Amino acid sequence: MPTPDFIRDIRTSIGHRLLWLPGVTAVVFDDADRVLLGKRADTGGWSVIGGIPEPGEQPAETAVREVYEETAVRVVPERVVLVESEVPIRYPNGDMCQFMDVTLRCRAIGGEAKVNDDESLEVGWFALDALPELDDYALTRIKRALEPGPTWFHGMGEQPEPEAPGLAGA
Repeated sequence: MPTPDFIRDIRTSIGHRLLWLPGVTAVVFDDADRVLLGKRADTGGWSVIGGIPEPGEQPAETAVREVYEETAVRVVPERVVLVESEVPIRYPNGDMCQFMDVTLRCRAIGGEAKVNDDESLEVGWFALDALPELDDYALTRIKRALEPGPTWFHGMGEQPEPEAPGLAGA
């Protein structure tokens, strides 16, 4: 994901030190209950769609913008799936970030899935029983998005990971 200009500006002052940032993840389903995934250009792995809000941008607006920018699919956010502070990460250039992720379940309402920017190598719709290899981050978000609710908050009455149709043992 290209670094937004406002983060580049902050980095000129703080260097590689830890930067606390908001993040928004969109778990997008179509009318056939397939999930939209992108094969990331930076890691080469498949994942759900997400990004960093612009200053003042609401999480739902970020989800709509990011999904369209990366996949050309139009979505409407349906509900907040989870809110979770991620562990700090260090990028290859030395920058450290920690994200507060807000994951939204979204429904596709238009557009054709295609690579729409330089952040993805491929994009596509996947049946829940035919997902490509995904990391725990993406799998957890898909599983939680399949639950009827309420919003899941890390550390608040922890429950075992949900078993979702087509994702058992994934």
